[in-house]
Order: sequence, then C-alpha cells, then structure tokens
Amino acid sequence: MSDIALHRYLPRLPETALQEFTEWCVLEQAKAAGFDFTPDTSKLNNLPPQDYIPKLIDQFLKVKPDPIKAGLVAAIAGKEADKHALSGLAALADFVSLYVKYLIPKDGSTPEQADALLLEAAQKQCEKLYQIAKQHGVDF
Repeated sequence: MSDIALHRYLPRLPETALQEFTEWCVLEQAKAAGFDFTPDTSKLNNLPPQDYIPKLIDQFLKVKPDPIKAGLVAAIAGKEADKHALSGLAALADFVSLYVKYLIPKDGSTPEQADALLLEAAQKQCEKLYQIAKQHGVDF
C-alpha cells in the first residue's frame, strides 16, 4: 500500500483549503470508485467550513452503491484515521480521503493490481493537496 502520508499535512491547511480538498475527494476522485455523487447544495450553501465539511461528508457516506464494501472500507478508513490522531476538520478530511482511496481498487483482481491502484489514488490525492495548499499560501 501507499506510504504517502497526507495526514501529516492536513492540520497545516486553513479550513477553506480542507473544504476544497474534501470536495475534490468526494466529487471528483470518488468517480474512479464508481460513485456518482451530487450533493444537496441547498443544505450546504453559505455554510462555513466547520459546518460544510461534516454535512458534505454525511451526504456522501449515505451514497452506497455496494453497502457491504462501503461498510468495510469505512471501518478500515476509520481505524487508520484514528491512528493518525488528528482533530477537527483535519480528521474529517483525513477520513474521507482514506475512505475514497480505499474504494478505488474495484478493478484490481490481484493484490498487486489493487496496491497499484491504491498508490495511484494516493498520488493523485497528494498532487491535489499540494496544489490546493499552494493556492492557499501553504508550503510543505
């Protein structure tokens, strides 16, 4: 599995950057896992990040094309996120990035293929996180 540790960088981001990264994970990256998620923007409009991020994640987690896989992936992502011991919005962004990443290997029929897909997903997350951080004046 990937050794890209995004959780080390999440606490350094402003809330608006965490919101942007979370949105990208659930709206764009989740498509690679077969999720077609459209948030109910009427419940999200004009919310500050501390309210927006949990509500967006809640809406996203209710979309379960494969409820058994989604439940297992949520447990795995939750356990890993707990080990990272983040708090607040960084913890939520960490969980959702792990959740989405672990949903992606749907096409990996061997452990090696699944690991390669996980690494690719982690690399995309890393690239996006660095891009968002740079836009918000944060250097890693």
